[in-house]
Formats: sequence, structure tokens, C-alpha cells
Amino acid sequence: MVERLSWKKMVWELLLIYLPWVVLGLIFDTVPMSWFLLVGTWLQLAWHFHHQLKMSNWLWKERSLTPPSGSGSWEPLFNGIYRLQQRNRRRRKELATIIRRFRNGAESLPDAVVVFRSEGNIVWCNKLAQHLLGFRWPDDAGQPISNLLRSPDFVRYLAKQEFEQPLEITAPFNYDRTLELRIMRYTEGEFLMVVRDVSQVKQLEGMRRNFFANVSHELRTPMTVLQGYLEMSKDPEILAGPMWGKAHGVMTEQLVRMNSLVEQLLTLSKIEAAPNIELEEVVNVPAMLEILEKEAVSLSGDRGHQFTFDVDDNLHVFGDDDQLRSAISNLVYNAVKHTPDDAAINVRWYQSSEGPRLEVTDSGDGIELQHIHRLTERFYRVDKARSRETGGSGLGLAIVKHALSHHDSQLEITSEVGEGSTFAFTLPSRLVSHAA
Repeated sequence: MVERLSWKKMVWELLLIYLPWVVLGLIFDTVPMSWFLLVGTWLQLAWHFHHQLKMSNWLWKERSLTPPSGSGSWEPLFNGIYRLQQRNRRRRKELATIIRRFRNGAESLPDAVVVFRSEGNIVWCNKLAQHLLGFRWPDDAGQPISNLLRSPDFVRYLAKQEFEQPLEITAPFNYDRTLELRIMRYTEGEFLMVVRDVSQVKQLEGMRRNFFANVSHELRTPMTVLQGYLEMSKDPEILAGPMWGKAHGVMTEQLVRMNSLVEQLLTLSKIEAAPNIELEEVVNVPAMLEILEKEAVSLSGDRGHQFTFDVDDNLHVFGDDDQLRSAISNLVYNAVKHTPDDAAINVRWYQSSEGPRLEVTDSGDGIELQHIHRLTERFYRVDKARSRETGGSGLGLAIVKHALSHHDSQLEITSEVGEGSTFAFTLPSRLVSHAA
């Protein structure tokens, strides 16, 4: 262990330096003592000057971590500085580790993070902040944050310094996105701003509101009809008269419509709430289509539709029988409901190059391009009046979409106005059951 510098050691060092010169002065009494002391002082100054140069070179020029060799009182000084340097290096390393961990943690967050001073100058931001807010790091270091986020709501929010409630603004470079900002005190004189993309949450809230509004609207009409006829049935003369037969038929029709709507809602909820299913059940799609062909002919009645079912009888697949039945039946029933009388409806089930494929093609009126991307939305209908006449609820294609998503597939819609439409999907090749 290195001995620390003490006043006793410095006194002994001075005695060892000057004592020889004092002895020489006593021996040579012809020479004044002051000359000997002056020579000793000059030698001591030269010795200190030499060690000062060594320390300066070590601190400013040399890159060696090892201190230079020293003697006397300089040795503990060199070693003390060396120990301080080691301590500072450890502290800098620990501080760098803490900063690196903070930044890595901030980069791993699903939110944008910005640190800025109380006067508004940016200190640091993570990569997601650069993506959501358009910041550039480190180019924007020191820039006032209000110059980069120029939303008037944000400027007022920042000026008030009241950050108890979050603020919602539109993303600077994508007006379809909604951002939620939360600002909190970070350190003395600094604030931490966390920015989250809440566009999907807002969209889901809107979908939920629309869903309840649509369900209420769809159920209001049949319930109003039923209520009206039930009030009329209080009169015994109406019950005995010829009008009751018509009223009974209308009520039955409205009850069937409500029952169909509730069943489709339950089916859609069941499919949406289902976890990732194990696609291990063998589904006999040809047998399913054979049944659906008979049901389609019955549903068509006397409308004169010309059906063609081209089915590969050996093409069975792995999947969920109920969900595939819901998807395929909705496509076939929609073709019957929305295809004009005496028109052709073709259903094809075959092995394509990508995998098992189902195509339902009609020769109806077709669908305009602006409607196609919205057909799988709940309650969306191109012609609402016609859909109600045919008993459509606007939920069929939503059921198809979610059922196919559980089978790693998606609905493909192609249509030309006046030519007809094709609704198709392709299942992955890995779902083919070769046992059939």
C-alpha cells in the first residue's frame, strides 16, 4: 500500500536536503553559510521542476495509464493522481453503462420518448420519436421542441405547464394517425415526454360505436313492425278478420329476420373470440358443397338461377369444419341473394398452384370499385334497400373474413360493373389432406 504524503515526511525530506549543506558550511567556515543553503535550494528547485515536467508530460502527452516513477514527496502525488484517475474511469464507465441501459430501455419501449429542458430545448429522443414525430437525432439536439412540433394545441399545452392530463394531436407527417402525449418531470430542469400512437384505439372505439348503432338500427325496424301488429291484435275483430293472415305472415318474416341477425352476430362473435385453432381436423369440403348446392337451389326457388358446381371430390383439407362451413355457405348464399333471376352462378373447388381454392362467380350487376375494399366491414352494404329486401344483414362477408384469417387465408374480390363478381380464397398447400 502506498504511503500518503504527510507533513512529517516533508520535514524529513527538507532536513535530508539541507543537512549536508549545513555540515559543509560548518566545515568550510571561510565560505558564508548562505551560499551553501542557496546551492541546496537551487538543487531542490531543479528536482521539483524535473518532477513537474514528468507529471505534465504524463497528464497531457503520454497515453500510458501507468504513472511515472518518482522519488520523495512526488511518489505519493503520482500514485494519488493515478488512483483518482482509476476512480474517475470507473465512475465514467458506470455512468456510461447507466446511460446505455437507459437508452436501450427507451429504445425498447413501444412509445416515443423525448427528453427536453424546461426552456424547451431537446436533450435526447429515441428512434420511435424520430419515426412518429419526424425528429432527427442528433441534428435536432438543442432545438426548441415547439419549432419541431408546431401544432397549436401542443404549443398551448406546453405554455400552460399543466401536464396532469394527456394531449391528443394529429401526427405531423401522417394526418390519419392520432398521437397521445404525456409530459412529466424527469430531473431538475428537464421533462420527459412519452408519445403513443392511439390511432387503432380510436378506430376501435369508432367501430364499437358504429356496431351498436347498426345493431340498434337493424333491430328497430322488425321490432317496430311487431309492436304495431301486436297492438292491432288487441282488437278481436282483427284477429277474426281476413287481415290477420297477412299480419301473421309479416310478423313471422320479421322474427325470422331478427333471428337470422342474432345468429350471425353470435357466429361472428364466436369466430372472433376463438383462439388460434389447431388445424388438425379433416374437412370434407366436397360433401359440404354437395349439401350447399341443394340448399342454394332451394333458396333460389323459382328465380331460375343456373348453377354449376365444379368440385374436386378428392380435395379434402385440414381446418375447422364450422368456420369453413360458415365462410363457404355465406359466399354461396350471397351469390344467390344478390344475383338477378335467370343468371348463372358458378362454384369451383380445385387444387391451384398456390393451394386449395374456392371460387364463387356470379353474372350479376357487379360492384363498383370504391365499395370493394369495404365489403368485409360489419353492416356495410352497397345497396341498403336491396339488401333488406333480400334479407341481407351486412355480416356475411365479415364472418368470411375472420373465418379465413384463422386458416391463414384471405378473401379475394374481383368485380366489373355489368359483368358480375368473383369471390374467392386460397388455403395454404400445407392444409391439403392427402389421406382422402
